[in-house]
Amino acid sequence: MKVYTKTGDKGTTALFGGTRVPKHHIRIESYGTVDELNSHIGLIRDQEIQSHYKTVLIEIQDRLFTLGAILATPPEKETLKNGQPRLQQLGIEESDIEYLEKEIDTMEENLPPMTHFVLPGGHTTVSYCHIARCVCRRAERLVTHLNDIEPTDTYVMKYLNRLSDYLFVLARKLSYDVKAEEVKWIPRK
Repeated sequence: MKVYTKTGDKGTTALFGGTRVPKHHIRIESYGTVDELNSHIGLIRDQEIQSHYKTVLIEIQDRLFTLGAILATPPEKETLKNGQPRLQQLGIEESDIEYLEKEIDTMEENLPPMTHFVLPGGHTTVSYCHIARCVCRRAERLVTHLNDIEPTDTYVMKYLNRLSDYLFVLARKLSYDVKAEEVKWIPRK
């Protein structure tokens, strides 16, 4: 299989099921941003962090591939001719969201309570988490925009929302683990 197909040379790409759309279509922007997020999470996973976090990040990356497949499927292609869901084996479920919530709760057990917003930074790995969190928020905004145009799986939006929370808490936990200073943002008076 060749990497290049030349089918996108005129500025269009195929969705799952064959429908062609412009490469700037909101659906493409949505799953393209999820792909970008997945790459940033890979960068976090490549850092010197505890193996447990790496395991969680691999699970998240797997879920993001599933999420991308869901987003790459237009509503008219979600069911096969026999009426069966095309993505029957795929899906983001409540248990995926609960998994993130459990991880957030576990990390927060040992963190000092937040009293202010914190400035991103303090350690390279922490900064990578904040970048991933921002890309995740952008993906969430794009998916909610897509949902305004075409119905989108509600678990996709919920997962992205919870994932950005996870990435924020992971940044705080890694700051704590490496003893990096969390710089509080205190507005000027």
